[in-house]
Formats: sequence, C-alpha cells, structure tokens
Amino acid sequence: MKSETFSQSDPKRKILYYLKVMKQAGLKDLSKVMKISRMAVHKHLSDLQDRGLVESVEIRKGVGRPTMQYSLSSTGKTAFPRSYGEIATHALDYLEKKMGKDAVESVLRERQKELLEKYSVRMKDMKFNERVKELARIRDEEGYIAESKKDRKRNSHTLLEYNCPIIMIAEKHWEACSIETELFEYILDANVEVTHRAAKGDSICKFLIKEKSDFL
Repeated sequence: MKSETFSQSDPKRKILYYLKVMKQAGLKDLSKVMKISRMAVHKHLSDLQDRGLVESVEIRKGVGRPTMQYSLSSTGKTAFPRSYGEIATHALDYLEKKMGKDAVESVLRERQKELLEKYSVRMKDMKFNERVKELARIRDEEGYIAESKKDRKRNSHTLLEYNCPIIMIAEKHWEACSIETELFEYILDANVEVTHRAAKGDSICKFLIKEKSDFL
C-alpha cells in the first residue's frame, strides 16, 4: 500500500501521532487530547480505518457495554516520516565498505553542521528553557513526534522522541546517534544524557538535558 501523507494541521495526522504515543486509546481519550467532539474523532478514525491505517478492538471492563479501543495497524506504523530510508542506508554501507568508518562519520558530521545552522536560526536570542522547547518543536516537525518536559526540582529537562525517522541508519551506524546527541549539546549549550534509544530496542529515545552553567 502506498504510504499516506497528511498536512501538519490535518486532524487525521494528529490522531495517528497520538496513537503512536498512546499505543491504544478510546474515543474519550482521543477527544480529550484532540479537544474536539467524540463524533468528530469517530469520523476521522473511520476514515483512517478505511485506509487501513488504524484498527480497533472491543474491550470489556466489568459490567456494561464494551468500549472500542483504537491502535495503529501495521500499515499505520509505517505512515511516519523516515528522513533517509533504505537508499541512504545503502549509500552509507557502500561508503563504509569502500572508504571505512571515518568516511561515514564525515558524512554524518556534515549533516550535523547543516542542522546546527538550521536550528541556530530558529533559536536565535532564546534563553535556555525556550531553546529546549523550540528543539522539541523542530524535532516534532521533522517527524520525531517529540515533546519536552521540565523537572523543576532538578532544574533539568527531558526530551522525548516517540518516532525515529533515521532508525534504519542508526541501527547499522551508531555514529548517527552519538553525533545527534552532540548536536543537542552544541545547540543548547547543555549536558545531554541518553537513557533510551529506539535503535537499541527501546520504544522511545529519551534525553536528559541540564544547562552547563548549572555545573559551574
């Protein structure tokens, strides 16, 4: 089946993203997070089911009528952006075979440089907390389904990414992950600790972020 694409503001796209994060949800849950009526959510879900992107199952809890729970189908799980895909992975494999690991790292660092410039423009003149939030917004726009959370007690942030568009590369070329972490450290001027990685089998990528000045 041909991969589906939706605009950034399309409610169907948002439903797919919420189901990606929530794993499974009912009309009530989706209506609450989407801030639209259950009838509207049901209409979008019906369309997504017709396209083969969403599936449903009846769940019975105690007495009363069963409720429908929705989740992504196997096809729906492939509807998210994969920035590089197989072609890029094969290209890096070929480069490594012909020129070694250093050549692969050189290409990934060139990409890091481009992203650093791109992110810097978006974060110009922002304070640390604002930069973290903006990083999460940028990553979300790039298909990572990202969000940031602040831990006021520890004066730190957590960046969560529920989708990995470069997982095909990261699984074979670990440099992609380490260089990505360096990018976050550069752009935020922060210490970044990686606790979870999708490329290592975790369900998310999780980064603990603390401003460097806090360590002085």
